[in-house]
Amino acid sequence: MEIGIIGLPQSGKSTLFEIMTSIKSRDMHGDACVRGQATVPDERFDVLVEIFHPLKVSPAKVPFVDVNAVGERAWDALRQSLSGVDGLLHVIDGFSTGDIHDIIGSYHQMEDELILSDLMIVENRLERMVKTSKKALSPQDVAQSQLLPALKEQLDKGKPLRELGLSAEESHLLRSFSFWTIRPELVVVNTAEDDLAVADAFRAQAAVADPVIGICCLTESELAGLSGEEQKEFLAALDIEEPAFSRIIRASFSLLGRIVYFTCGPDEVKAWVIPAGTKAPKAASVIHKDFERGFIKAEVVSFDDFQACGNTFAGAKAAGKLRLEGKEYIVQDGDIITFRFNV
Repeated sequence: MEIGIIGLPQSGKSTLFEIMTSIKSRDMHGDACVRGQATVPDERFDVLVEIFHPLKVSPAKVPFVDVNAVGERAWDALRQSLSGVDGLLHVIDGFSTGDIHDIIGSYHQMEDELILSDLMIVENRLERMVKTSKKALSPQDVAQSQLLPALKEQLDKGKPLRELGLSAEESHLLRSFSFWTIRPELVVVNTAEDDLAVADAFRAQAAVADPVIGICCLTESELAGLSGEEQKEFLAALDIEEPAFSRIIRASFSLLGRIVYFTCGPDEVKAWVIPAGTKAPKAASVIHKDFERGFIKAEVVSFDDFQACGNTFAGAKAAGKLRLEGKEYIVQDGDIITFRFNV
């Protein structure tokens, strides 16, 4: 699970990477590709830490990738470094100009490059298939050949593949192509300090289907360097509830279709990251494969129920909110779970 940060030069993507991960990728000029993790802000996790006072805390993380791509082979470096990412964070320069049309143009400059790249892949693949005898085509080739014309039509319209609404099976079938625009994307407009509303204007006029968040990286970089209490004072002075970079991290996590469940105790409070829709045995496997193999039951209480029952398992059990779930149970975001297993 990784999110690649893309954007035109000087858009602020490396600054945003630094704000979220505390890794100064701009100082690592020898590394074309820099990876870092950002902690997912989660008030539920913070509450559980306060309750259990564990020896160790392990919040959920989002891995980000920043690419220092310059020169004639910048595009090749970008493609090679981000070929395996699961989502894209597209940073747009919204501070150099206040003209919304210029900002939208910057967005399309990068987006059109990605669409063109995908279109070239589709056209090349279709040409090779025409030259290949039907007997030589594998079942996967045949299945792909049925999808590719629709992909070409979408890209010819200048639209990304993610807007086609492909099924999970179809997306998996196309995974080997490493299409850029099939991946979910979060658009971040890097604004000037005195023009935060430009992100709202972009959202209204650009007509993009992707989620859009505005941030002033200049202000937020100052904020990220402050302590927790200093951050609260800074935000209160600006009449802001939370930093924009926190919303970006949380939105990036949701972009990939991930949720968390918690395990709690005096030794550790941990947020375990799983895909939405995961059944209990598979969710248990992220702790240890033996938990899935020997799965018996999952002892589950939702965070909301736990909090409503006095923040104790005894209270949740007395209220009938602590329940045993079997192999078909689909884990919900915020569940607090203890797995019963035998191997």
